[in-house]
Amino acid sequence: MNKIKTLITLLFFSTAFCIAQTEKVEGIKDSTNISQIEGDGEFEKKVTNFEKERFADSIRRADLEARIQNLSTTKSSERKELEAELNQYKIKEEALLISKKKQIEALKKTTKGYPVDGFHNDTLFLIYTRLGSFSPAERAETITNRIKKLPFKIDFSENSLKIEELETTVDIIYEEQIIISITDFDALWLETSPVELAQKYKTKIVTEVTNYKSETSLFNLLKSLGLAFIALIIIIIIVRYILRLFKWSRQKIQRQKKENFKPFIIKGYTLLDIDRQVTVLLFANKIIKWFTVCLSIYIALPIIFGFFPQTENLAKTLFGYILNPLKGIFLAFWNYLPNLFTIIVIVFVFRFVLKGLNFLKIEIEEERLTFNGFYPYWAKPTYQLVRVLVIAFAFVVIFKYLPGSDSPVFQGISVFLGFLFTFGSAGSLSNIIAGLVLTYMRLFKIGDRVKIGDVMGDVIEKSSLVTRIRTPKNEIISIPNSSVMSSHTINYSSDAPEKGLIIHTTVTIGYDIPWKEMHTALIEAALRTDLVQKDPMPFVLQTSLEDFYVAYQINAYIQEANKQAAIYSHLHQNIQDVCNERGIEILSPHYRAARDGNHSTIPTDYLPKDYKSPGFNVNTAK
Repeated sequence: MNKIKTLITLLFFSTAFCIAQTEKVEGIKDSTNISQIEGDGEFEKKVTNFEKERFADSIRRADLEARIQNLSTTKSSERKELEAELNQYKIKEEALLISKKKQIEALKKTTKGYPVDGFHNDTLFLIYTRLGSFSPAERAETITNRIKKLPFKIDFSENSLKIEELETTVDIIYEEQIIISITDFDALWLETSPVELAQKYKTKIVTEVTNYKSETSLFNLLKSLGLAFIALIIIIIIVRYILRLFKWSRQKIQRQKKENFKPFIIKGYTLLDIDRQVTVLLFANKIIKWFTVCLSIYIALPIIFGFFPQTENLAKTLFGYILNPLKGIFLAFWNYLPNLFTIIVIVFVFRFVLKGLNFLKIEIEEERLTFNGFYPYWAKPTYQLVRVLVIAFAFVVIFKYLPGSDSPVFQGISVFLGFLFTFGSAGSLSNIIAGLVLTYMRLFKIGDRVKIGDVMGDVIEKSSLVTRIRTPKNEIISIPNSSVMSSHTINYSSDAPEKGLIIHTTVTIGYDIPWKEMHTALIEAALRTDLVQKDPMPFVLQTSLEDFYVAYQINAYIQEANKQAAIYSHLHQNIQDVCNERGIEILSPHYRAARDGNHSTIPTDYLPKDYKSPGFNVNTAK
């Protein structure tokens, strides 16, 4: 008897299993006893083995339960053995269930769910698992198509959908058609039971179909048409008044042309005269007018489309084109606020650091604060150098807080700009470095009289790239700092205030004039010269003894190095006057030797009143 019951039970489950497989293969029903996940073959095999093992265990459990019921109360020992064996199967089934849940938890992180869509492309629920030969995507598409046919069933109602529990699935059925089959694996995935999941899906399907039928009823359709017509009338009125408003503003601008408009002048340049201002305002009025009209129409279209279920998604899409960018901008700004506050704090900190450095610069420049070996005129260039370094460091600190700083595009632009700066400013960099070296070498400062190469003049500017010199002829010459570094530099002013600058000029006089007399004359001429120092006294050097004359060099100390041209000119004048006063002719001895009766070169005012030109020397032969 027990064997017969066991065979009947096996036959029943085998038949159910085969029917479920046949229905799925033929596409008539959506149920099977094996659920599989796409993409992981090993897991599919494990799930299949779980289901086979659970199916075999369920048959064995049914057999044990039948045997226990048929045992008499007197066979208590055999009953205990059968119940113990039955408990072992229950424990084994629970262990399989726990193992399956663990596998599902691992798959949830990477598995994609496929949506079952409603009538407005809104997602009702997601399908994650396979069912027989159907992938999750195919299951979702099939279920969607079946649901979308339900509103066209005339007799459809809330009670039209039935939930039918089978051995391996729980089906939601409309009349004879299966809408969706739910397996244990579907329920495990969502951590519920198949019956509860089926009830939840049924409620969503019924609600979706009922709402759609209500929305597409004749009454609602007429109501939507009426509301759309009213909205259309309102937008036409709004557009009309917008056009009238901007027509009034255009006329207002034209009427106010001569009363309230004045030329817009910046530092004597008329940027916008009255006619141009009116033209610009009229153009702006036109642009704003059509923008407002288009925006009003654009906002009205989603409102009109929103009255009809068939175009409700289009209305959301149109609204999204405006709201989504605005929402994205607002959220981006909101999320960026912490970084913005950080940048503001960093800027304030470095601003106060620069103010402190500027204070030190002023104190050093005005010599209220001194450091050994650090000259006051170094303060400004040192401050500029440190300021650049501080700003560069501040930018490095701020960089990571800038929007898009971590994007490849931003980084690519940074590399490109660095490449251009490196190769495009090689000459400029050499001049900047040379300018720094010149500053700390103390070759010259602003106002010094210098000679750089062949250029002599006063330094009027020292920048990071060039040095500018004003020549005695009032010419401005710009010399690149790299050229200054590669040339020799003479500074006439550096020691002139303390030690004096020696100016010198050379006069050649014949041997007939005693050298002592010549020394006295030249020193007297130097002492008569303005800005020549009396202490130390001027002195004379005899630089050479030539065949016909002696070269006398007068040397004198001055402190005004920038006035050398005027001092030299005055000195030469005084040399002429003193020599004339002392009867010393400044001329070539060759000319003197061959003069033979010509008048003296000394001016008449300096000659004696009884002076007569010497006669010609004539030699006669006897």
